[in-house]
Amino acid sequence: VANVAKVIVEIALDREFDYEIPAAIEEKVELGSVVEVPFGKRFTRGYVIGLADGSDRKKLNRIQRVVGDKPLITPNILGLARWMSSYYVAPIENAVRTMLPSAVRRHGAGFKERLHVVPEPKAHVESQRFALREKSARRSAVLDVLLEGEEMYLQDLVSAAKTTAATVRKLAQEGFVRVAARAELRNPLAGHKVVRTGALELMEQQQEAMRIIRGSMDTLAPPVVLLYGVTGSGKTEIYLQSIEHGLQQGKGAIVLVPEISLTPQTVDRFRSRFGDRIAVLHSALSMGERHDEWHKVRDGKVQIVIGARSALFAPVSNLGLIVVDEEHEYSYKQEESPRYHARDVAVMRGHLEGVSVVLGTATPSLES
Repeated sequence: VANVAKVIVEIALDREFDYEIPAAIEEKVELGSVVEVPFGKRFTRGYVIGLADGSDRKKLNRIQRVVGDKPLITPNILGLARWMSSYYVAPIENAVRTMLPSAVRRHGAGFKERLHVVPEPKAHVESQRFALREKSARRSAVLDVLLEGEEMYLQDLVSAAKTTAATVRKLAQEGFVRVAARAELRNPLAGHKVVRTGALELMEQQQEAMRIIRGSMDTLAPPVVLLYGVTGSGKTEIYLQSIEHGLQQGKGAIVLVPEISLTPQTVDRFRSRFGDRIAVLHSALSMGERHDEWHKVRDGKVQIVIGARSALFAPVSNLGLIVVDEEHEYSYKQEESPRYHARDVAVMRGHLEGVSVVLGTATPSLES
């Protein structure tokens, strides 16, 4: 069992530090874990990027605690970070920081919690409810509203029953309900309905392109496909049917779109085909929305990510396809360290994970 963790801290020093893993938390410390460690005269956060069963140093500081329930960085993403650090000559800390949205790695990041009310078994007993009705008509009315839907957010229950939180808390004291905090996902697409659509019939050239892309997805021959098609020639439909092909095999997808093209209409095109299986990651989201969308991907609640440049690093499990639309766009280039190009890193992520990559464009870049 590894008893030493190789940790990088949030200061860009481009080096790893060895820390002893206390026996009490050794099962929690994994590759990609966020940990709190002593560093100089203070404590700081770091990321575990390696595990070992010994160290060259005789005296090691100990990891204080593991932050969060599970690692934020998957081994695949960590491998990509190491490659980016080497290829773009950037500190490994900068590469790892690029992989994680600031909404996820900032101190205090977490889910929004709301008080939730659940009826206890006692609430379902008719004799108990009759006794309550005799004692307090108001509390009885609140319980009747709650039992219609089985469970509700406290705020919604108070509004529906036209009462106050104090009435609900009195019910909790009497053992009729349980009030507890529960995470509520902030969904940027909530309340925005789309009409579901099915696959369209493909033209002959689209069918040929689909044959090549499916072959690429199934056999990685070729591993990268350059899809040339002028605007309006139906590239998006090919992306949609390719993603569907992957979903049928239980595989997810990442679709990169230039920031300027990431309009509600673009997202709706994918949502109308795949519904709630999509997460959106781009700069127009609030910090809370970005945090929750990223965790939806990390927890496997969605299989498809659509977004701008940084969506490339989304922790999609069992990835089957990466699409880079308008691959010639200059906005895929990052201006800060590491100064990566999302198209090139997409090809490398595909190579490292054995995943097919499709580059779509009407005006191919010289390199492609």
